[in-house]
Amino acid sequence: MVALFGARNVRRVLDLGCGAGRHVIYLAQKGYEVYGLDSSAEGLKMAGELLAETNLTAELASASMYKPLPYPDSFFDALVCTKALNHGAIESIRRAIREMERVLKPGGILFLVVTEDEEAMVVAGRLGTGTTGFFIFGSLFLQRVRLYWSIRVLVDSSKSL
Repeated sequence: MVALFGARNVRRVLDLGCGAGRHVIYLAQKGYEVYGLDSSAEGLKMAGELLAETNLTAELASASMYKPLPYPDSFFDALVCTKALNHGAIESIRRAIREMERVLKPGGILFLVVTEDEEAMVVAGRLGTGTTGFFIFGSLFLQRVRLYWSIRVLVDSSKSL
């Protein structure tokens, strides 16, 4: 992920559903301008403590990913969301996806991990905005996503997993 970010001149990254800050810390250590958003006050507290302990900085926000995100349009070069999106109802997930597309710059990078079953797939694709996405999905979630998110599949490594 970081190699791709470097190759694409990524500077500003959102970790959506950041929890205790694992990716926030990692990306801040790599020198990115990092934002973390989560609805868990406890998770954000832990992330803040880890940032302080490691003398790193990131902008942390308490909000739901299923509501309008508190960022301007086309604000982020990349967005990371790991094992968080699938916790909402389908309509909430649809809203969250629209918000991800809104806050990502055209041609930005989306790294989305959703596992729902043991038949996980890695799929690279492009969203309607030209955003490159790298998705790790359970097969059931992928079937649902294709119903409302126009992913043109570029690479499907499901057969190699």
